[in-house]
Amino acid sequence: MKRKIFPILIVLCCAVFLFGGYMVYRHYAEEEKQINEFEQLAELIEPTQPPSTDTDPEKPPTDDKPHFPDYSELYRQNPDMIGWISIAGTSINYPVMQTVDRPKYYLKRNFKKEYSDLGVPFVDEACDLATSDNIIIYGHHIKGGKMFGALESYKDKCFYEQHKIIQFNTLTEQADYEIIAVFKTVAYSAGGFHYNSFVTAADESDFDEYVSKCKELSFYDTSLSAEYGNKLITLSTCEYSNLNGRLVVVAKKITK
Repeated sequence: MKRKIFPILIVLCCAVFLFGGYMVYRHYAEEEKQINEFEQLAELIEPTQPPSTDTDPEKPPTDDKPHFPDYSELYRQNPDMIGWISIAGTSINYPVMQTVDRPKYYLKRNFKKEYSDLGVPFVDEACDLATSDNIIIYGHHIKGGKMFGALESYKDKCFYEQHKIIQFNTLTEQADYEIIAVFKTVAYSAGGFHYNSFVTAADESDFDEYVSKCKELSFYDTSLSAEYGNKLITLSTCEYSNLNGRLVVVAKKITK
């Protein structure tokens, strides 16, 4: 009997091993496919050089700045898109979505609204781009610096010093934000900092309290702060040193 059972166990073990290997391969293949799809979306909004009106071929162009990116094609494909976020020198270069009536719709869906482990960065349903003091953007922490996993590098002050600017464009405005604090906290805990509850300040002291807490928790002193009237964005992703940990990057608008 034992002689008959032993080969069966070997076959079962091999089957489990092969199935596990296939599932791992499938996961990473799907992840790579989704990253490629984001790159294709980015190509649709690459700024183009404005045509020169100067007829003198010997004279250099006076304006070599690119046009404002055109999001009309992406918005036509999916009107849930409200903007685009990018950080030079990182993999972050993604559309940003918002579905007020379905708050976490893009947590597990791609730009085409299909199932996706990567999801798409999305704005908290309580935020209003036009009126909120703080726009909170959530994204998955994917290994290898993918999606908002790239924010992990901001734990290092040297990295921060070379990547201080976040560009967050809406459908009508192009803006740069400068990072003022990077910290970690714990969600769903009375002892954690409920940073995602701050959207619109009740008054100046409410705004100052939020900024002060962000600065207090920050991994390092950025020597920058924000004052009442400044617009903020808060990037949020998972952080794995604690159960329900969150890694948070807060920045203030500096240009339009």
